[in-house]
Amino acid sequence: MDSDQTCPYYKIWGVDGIIYGPVELPTLVHWVKDERVAANTWLYCDHNESWFRAGDLQELQMFFRAKPTPGATAPDHSANLKPGALRRVKILADMKDAQLERFAQFMEVITVRQWTEVVKQGETGDAMYLILEGELRVRLMINGKETILTQLGAGEFFGEMALFDHGPRSADVVANKDSLLLKISAASFDKLFTLAPELAAPFLLSTSKTLAARIRADNKRFKDSVSFARTGGF
Repeated sequence: MDSDQTCPYYKIWGVDGIIYGPVELPTLVHWVKDERVAANTWLYCDHNESWFRAGDLQELQMFFRAKPTPGATAPDHSANLKPGALRRVKILADMKDAQLERFAQFMEVITVRQWTEVVKQGETGDAMYLILEGELRVRLMINGKETILTQLGAGEFFGEMALFDHGPRSADVVANKDSLLLKISAASFDKLFTLAPELAAPFLLSTSKTLAARIRADNKRFKDSVSFARTGGF
């Protein structure tokens, strides 16, 4: 298709399956600079009623040169992480400074742009994520519609089952806003368990306590739902 035409208005197909816009070219350029629109993002041009990738538009190509894809791993700054920053994550809050400094050596810091799909349902899990900054949502896509299971904020974590069974992801996790995450790959976790069991033990204990609390909360919600249904005669 002809990518040389100047399109006055654009619609953007987000990674969350939602169409944003229409917006004018200056706004679109701003979103590209802010890495909210990637070269492979699909755009709809009202001018010629066609969909095309953002990187194929001549007016935008200069902004994609040497730019990383949104959601790509940032340079590893784990060595610069301070214990205070790591304690934002609840399951690390009780660790001592020396433990956190050592623990940081097994983690990778990644920046995630808004709308980035960090975890995709059905894909093989290979990492756990701890949230330092930002907000993400856990969702299921059912018949093309989004069902939000929960919202996750700073201090929480997700993807922990991948460290144990490497099974398929049970849901998508999408960034609601720009976020800063700590990634613990399954391989790094194995090294942690082998090389620093004195760190792995409190980490696993704290994670297990949080998971137990989640299960109890889910059980209570289920019990309350059943009680409500029975009381209402459903």
